[in-house]
Amino acid sequence: QVQLVESGGGLVQPGGSLRLSCAASGSIFTIYAMGWYRQAPGKQRELVAGIDIGSVNYADSVKGRFTISRDNAKNTVYLQMNSLKPEDTAVYYCNANLNGYVYWGQGTQVSVSS
Repeated sequence: QVQLVESGGGLVQPGGSLRLSCAASGSIFTIYAMGWYRQAPGKQRELVAGIDIGSVNYADSVKGRFTISRDNAKNTVYLQMNSLKPEDTAVYYCNANLNGYVYWGQGTQVSVSS
């Protein structure tokens, strides 16, 4: 069974940093794309950052502050979040297209507050 396991969320002060990790496990033959979405209370889920075979893309609100990367040997995607703002507070979900199917992680809470 293919699974996505997330870690790295927590509480941080404005201007601080967090690094999220998402490891894919199971019978993974092809990773077409991996990325991160987030959902704040009362709001729709939105794409934060994604990486596929040929490109990397970011939401306008996080460009210059967040960096997505991938370690193919570990089947893991990371999201380095710097200069965090209160509006970044949300549940962050790992998303991946593995073997041609879309999978979601369980979500990890990121809270930015003084």
